[in-house]
Amino acid sequence: MIPFDFEYYKPASCKEAVSLFLELHDRGKQPLYYSGGTEIITMARLNQVYTEAVVDIKGIPECNVLEQQGEQLVFGGAITLAQIEESGMFPLLAKACHHIADHTSRCKITLGGNICGNIMYREAVLPALLTDSEVVIAGEDGLRQVSIHEVFDQQLQVKKGEFLVQLITEKRFADQPFFCEKKTKLDKIDYPLLTLAALKVDDQIRVALSGVCAFPFRQAAIERYLNHRESPAAERVDNALRQLPAPVLDDLLGSSGYRRFVLRNTLFDALEALEGAET
Repeated sequence: MIPFDFEYYKPASCKEAVSLFLELHDRGKQPLYYSGGTEIITMARLNQVYTEAVVDIKGIPECNVLEQQGEQLVFGGAITLAQIEESGMFPLLAKACHHIADHTSRCKITLGGNICGNIMYREAVLPALLTDSEVVIAGEDGLRQVSIHEVFDQQLQVKKGEFLVQLITEKRFADQPFFCEKKTKLDKIDYPLLTLAALKVDDQIRVALSGVCAFPFRQAAIERYLNHRESPAAERVDNALRQLPAPVLDDLLGSSGYRRFVLRNTLFDALEALEGAET
């Protein structure tokens, strides 16, 4: 059970949610936005998070959109990972979501909860980074729509009271060849040693990673070396591995050396899958 009491609010609009959050913050309630709630519940039980009020965004219509609008795919922040899988709208995102936890948990974990969570993996953001998606963010000044690259640096950079309303992706990316692989130490539903998502666009391979470093990322230098097809695949991969943006994780799931080994092999798998490159 959660070892503390808290107030519960369920606003019906983005404006009401932000106003509530800021008011509760000013009252010292340490409010949290709530959609799926799995991370809040888990971390509260471990005394790693505390709040005196939660603001549930599941009742906000914009946060529950899951549809194609013209040439765009729109995913509400309160949509569950299981709903994204079942929709079939964006196969790469569906595959990335499928690798997160088990099915029961995916029926509760939301897109916004995963992308904005404190748990460092945030695998659902990888397809967004690969497709230069845009996000709709609610804040004190209303809604704003910006590129994911403007607001995601290791995690979603939002101001006090802001929250993710929607993720918007161009439909054309849903039809591109992709590769998505999660590697774990033992159990396939364990936290990942790494998750690698790759997308082939205009004959160029894009790559995003989670679990390698302490945050998910897409690195231009990695893609530049991987797409240098004049060089042998082994040279391309080894050069790409030198471009990681931070130290490789070294923890109970796997040493940094083992992660590098797994990453190297997974990059080869991605090249073979997307361009038939031999190792």
